[in-house]
Amino acid sequence: MKILAVDIGTGTQDILLFDSGQPIENSVKLVMPAPTAIAASRVRDAAASGDPVIFTGRIQGGGPVHWAAEDYLQSGGVIYATDEAARTFDDDLANVQTMGIHLVSADEAVQCSRAGSVEIVLRDLDLNAIRAALAAFGIAPGFDGIALGCLDHGNAPPGYSDRLFRFEHLSRVIETGRGLHGFALLPEEIPGYLTRAAALMASADGQAERLLFTDTGPAAALGALQDEAVAGNQRVVVLNVGNMHTLAFDLAGTSIQSLFEHHSGELSGQQIADFTLRLSEGGLSHEEVYSSKGHGTLYVGDVRPDGEPFFAVTGPQRDKVRGRGLEAHFAAPHGDMMLSGCFGLLDAFAGRFQDCADEIRNRLAPPVVG
Repeated sequence: MKILAVDIGTGTQDILLFDSGQPIENSVKLVMPAPTAIAASRVRDAAASGDPVIFTGRIQGGGPVHWAAEDYLQSGGVIYATDEAARTFDDDLANVQTMGIHLVSADEAVQCSRAGSVEIVLRDLDLNAIRAALAAFGIAPGFDGIALGCLDHGNAPPGYSDRLFRFEHLSRVIETGRGLHGFALLPEEIPGYLTRAAALMASADGQAERLLFTDTGPAAALGALQDEAVAGNQRVVVLNVGNMHTLAFDLAGTSIQSLFEHHSGELSGQQIADFTLRLSEGGLSHEEVYSSKGHGTLYVGDVRPDGEPFFAVTGPQRDKVRGRGLEAHFAAPHGDMMLSGCFGLLDAFAGRFQDCADEIRNRLAPPVVG
């Protein structure tokens, strides 16, 4: 069985081709620039030459491409976009127009390209590029399943905080009582307000028999739990310090006891360490996290978890907390920290497709507690 797992972040897209016929350590792995970073680079190239830009494609992650587009517009550049691509910058197209981006139809986009505009196709998943990379090394491009992860703030109502809107989504999922695995969704289960997740899954439609989406934060936690030093502990606080978002879970097995989510760039390493310790002690308030430009804090139930927590850290910005008073294990599941999210995607995939579970989890040993 071959499963393609792609964890799409802000700095990188982490790609794993799992083959149940061989040890997990022998899986094909790629850590490549994130789609938003690639698109941002293309915007900067167009800006350097003074060429207009036409965005086509689907909704994808913002961040770098949004900032690059703003910079180009402020310098006097001209940018066009189709409606679908424009929602990368804001689900409310009126706000996109306020930025200075000109909305065009698909036919008009073709005309823009013919007239000399640089076309930049927005998408979080480029399966043709992945297949081409695999083919270059003689690897057959077929997949039995595809597991994809990204972070989606969601389409918040006009005037409503997108930070709070995302956190309310996290809270609703946690209230189902399914723990980390509650974030693993089949394409038809994705709520309508998760527009980026829906666009991501649409890019994979028809490309494999089984498709699964999992939020990238919970996926990273599921991956970190597969580290041998982490797996034997009943209570684990997993801290994922990503390039854009920082998220910590206090876990009993895979059951979520509490969490906080913030933006990595808004916090110092000392603040991240302090927030994580205080979360485990029950002393980190939602108001403190939200008022400091984070998403929020959630405690499940009124009773603090029993036992001292084992702290595990993962994520590409994990060095921010090194030497900051947080005595933690820097998790590297299956020997590769950058693939934590992909390993978590595989575990989530096994949880949703029971006919594949044994075949996957036999390769993901040691088993997750809980």
